[in-house]
Amino acid sequence: MKLTTKGRYAVTAMLDLALRYEQGAVTLADIAGRQGISLSYLEQLFAKLRRSGLVDSVRGPGGGYNLAMAPAKISIAEIVIAINENIDATRCSGDKNCHGEERCLTHYLWEDLSERIHEFLNGITLADLVNRPAVQEVARRQETRGHATIPH
Repeated sequence: MKLTTKGRYAVTAMLDLALRYEQGAVTLADIAGRQGISLSYLEQLFAKLRRSGLVDSVRGPGGGYNLAMAPAKISIAEIVIAINENIDATRCSGDKNCHGEERCLTHYLWEDLSERIHEFLNGITLADLVNRPAVQEVARRQETRGHATIPH
């Protein structure tokens, strides 16, 4: 299992939205500026997040994106899965054919690891991250560089 840039960026962008949950729609350009993520890359990610029902888009002036539900209802696993990130540590992608057409000696070890990773990520919500003092500190630091305000 390897969490790629795609997964990291999706979680980062969703956390950015969660930090502004009650402030109205957030533009992808604002997220891109604060988080140092390419706008075109965010557009691709948000298309998948919208199709998965994790974000809603708002058109027109003042438009952008909102979380589709409260941050406490969105797990990190849901975000990673929504953008088609693989949480499988097996070599065979769970097909049980890692050694020819059979399981390899360590298949069950990697399968168990995959389950634990999923359980771990599923047990953390965006609200959990928003409430971490270290996350709040980073968000405030980003704001002092001239971006929109974060509630304290």
